[in-house]
Amino acid sequence: MATGLLFSGQGAQFVGMGRSLYENSAIAKALYDEANEILGWDLKTLCFEGPSEALTETKVCQPALYVHGYVLYSILKEAGKLDDVTTACGLSLGELTALAAAGVYDFATGLKLVAERGRLMQIACDATKGGMAAVIGGTAEDVQTFCDEFEIEIANLNCPGQIVISGDNTKVLEAVAASKGRFKLCKPLNVAGAYHSKLMVSARDAFAEFIKDFDFKTPELAVYTNVTGGRVSDPPAIKDALVSQVVSSVRFEDCLRNMAAENSVSDFYECGPGKVLAGFAKRIDKTLNITPVSEFSDLPE
Repeated sequence: MATGLLFSGQGAQFVGMGRSLYENSAIAKALYDEANEILGWDLKTLCFEGPSEALTETKVCQPALYVHGYVLYSILKEAGKLDDVTTACGLSLGELTALAAAGVYDFATGLKLVAERGRLMQIACDATKGGMAAVIGGTAEDVQTFCDEFEIEIANLNCPGQIVISGDNTKVLEAVAASKGRFKLCKPLNVAGAYHSKLMVSARDAFAEFIKDFDFKTPELAVYTNVTGGRVSDPPAIKDALVSQVVSSVRFEDCLRNMAAENSVSDFYECGPGKVLAGFAKRIDKTLNITPVSEFSDLPE
């Protein structure tokens, strides 16, 4: 039976992430040390020791999650646990980790892309007053109608009954206040900006310029993009998807359903902190078996 890979996105991070990997794995130590050299700042200490406020910043959080996910993938691969892997995807930032695992670019190239993506999105966050909220208990159609009323957007279609909305913070809060009786719950999220919305257009445009000269290869695994929920394999199309993803809705539910159906996959490793994607998967398809791996003790023997 084939296996799939899932990579975590922003919001799953925590202080201490990766420390046990670094202390117990030569692979992890080498990759974290290389990451510090590539970035020119101390990612390792921010991951292992914090402070939380610094780790949560978009420009730090995105490289942190990319390195953590890639380290876990590398350890699993070295241990022979991924010999039957056929497909990969990630949640937002995690899509870039999935592409590295699929051989579209190497670890160093991916980290440079992620660091610039995070930096540009941080600038966009600082220049706008954006916000996000989680909507529980609504259909995609109902939430879209709701968003249209308040001139905001759907940012994440995570799983049945859980959708995230994004946009101008004042409008998001107005929507939250008007949501009573329409949805089971609608609550603001503690985020720095309006990710996956038109408030990220400046980051998208600058990232498009940055990414154009990078050499992308055809993926060795079936990779699924958040933009459509479908498979993407042509290198120019992969670049276009990464650029579009900065402002478009994350269709994680579609990604997971299509991965499982098109590749006959029921077993997945979730590489990253928090077990967030395993939680989504339970609501998407209870027959899927997700093994979350975050720290050294989680690694299968």
